[in-house]
Amino acid sequence: MSGAAMNGQGTTVKSTSPAVPRWARKSTLVLLIAVLALAVFGTTTQTWLTVKLDPSQLGQAVGSQDGLQVQGSKAATTVTALALVALAGGLAASIAGRVARWIITAIILLAAAGIVAAAVTVLADPLTAAQGSIAAATGISGSNAQVAVTAFPVLAVVAGALLGLAALAIVPAGRHWKSRTRYDAAATGAAGGPARPADEIESWDRLSRGDDPT
Repeated sequence: MSGAAMNGQGTTVKSTSPAVPRWARKSTLVLLIAVLALAVFGTTTQTWLTVKLDPSQLGQAVGSQDGLQVQGSKAATTVTALALVALAGGLAASIAGRVARWIITAIILLAAAGIVAAAVTVLADPLTAAQGSIAAATGISGSNAQVAVTAFPVLAVVAGALLGLAALAIVPAGRHWKSRTRYDAAATGAAGGPARPADEIESWDRLSRGDDPT
């Protein structure tokens, strides 16, 4: 916000507040978190694992030469839910207060860590991750098979790591964000700024404190 003031010689001097860094802008950071969370979610809709089974074990549903395709939502069931949690957290950060932003940052960090851990587990042991889908398709559990891993689990790891870094940026960036709650508006009015007319809820709150709003 820019303003003007008169110095001792009657000259108008313009004063400007420090510009918010591009990376710290609320719209930029919230959009980045949303894009990364949606990117993680998008990977779970794609094939993470391709399972090659013996033809005698394959049912008609998976009888093609391409083998059994296992989506990320089945190979790592928690990734989908954690991506949605991170998305909701990023949107909530845009309207949260200072203390709430710390809590939201912790939630997004935990979600990002869970995404990375789940995807890395699939990369480390793809056969175990595919066992549920193999059993559902063939009715045989504990089958030995050749499992090929696609690039999507790696993309989930990268997006999850970037999501965690973006969450860490919420705390320093939040110092540049202005709160817009009704309590802040009331404080602005008390300081001499334009006050918003009290609504019915505020009137009841004042009555409960023993004040007469009339």
